Amino acid sequence: MTAGGEVTVSILLGVAAAVPASMATSVPLGLLLGWDLASLVYLTWLWSTIRNRDARSTAQRATVTDPDRAVTDLLLVSAAIASLVAVGFVLIRAGQQHGTQELFRVGLGLVSVVLSWAIVHTVFTLRYAQLYYAGEDGGIDFNQPEPPTYTDFAYLAFTIGMTFQVSDTPLRSRIIRRTALRHALLSYLFGTGILATTINLVASLSSK
Repeated sequence: MTAGGEVTVSILLGVAAAVPASMATSVPLGLLLGWDLASLVYLTWLWSTIRNRDARSTAQRATVTDPDRAVTDLLLVSAAIASLVAVGFVLIRAGQQHGTQELFRVGLGLVSVVLSWAIVHTVFTLRYAQLYYAGEDGGIDFNQPEPPTYTDFAYLAFTIGMTFQVSDTPLRSRIIRRTALRHALLSYLFGTGILATTINLVASLSSK
């Protein structure tokens, strides 16, 4: 199945959960529940199919022509960023409540942040694999004789996501460096949003 197919199924399940949840609670909370379900399904589905692939299988999947991949990646990243806004609304509402409802909203907000963070860097994991195997000389030096697998690309993507830089994997392709720059800037923006959300959450809870 193509990346678009995986996303489509995940979105349909998310919508199926979001609509009744929004009607029973509130729109931000319902959307967040739907997003969490869609994210969890997508991440579980995707990583279960790529984490144990060898280099040859990784190259085959990474170079499969998928005309919707760019649009799919954009939608995933945009939705992940938008989810932070929904988290803000949910946490603000949580600060106005007490007991079980407050704990539920806070827990949901934290889970949403983690899933959105994982979505962003998973998208770039797939992107780096595609660029590497589509190029003539790879463009990334993994300092190993064997070709890289998806876990190697995940190492690169999540390292940039957590530190905003590469570590021991020099980038030797201009297009990959451009992608890494966008990734680092997005990671910084995402990290700033997470930090602001955490500060507001702590301030809200400590004021009670």
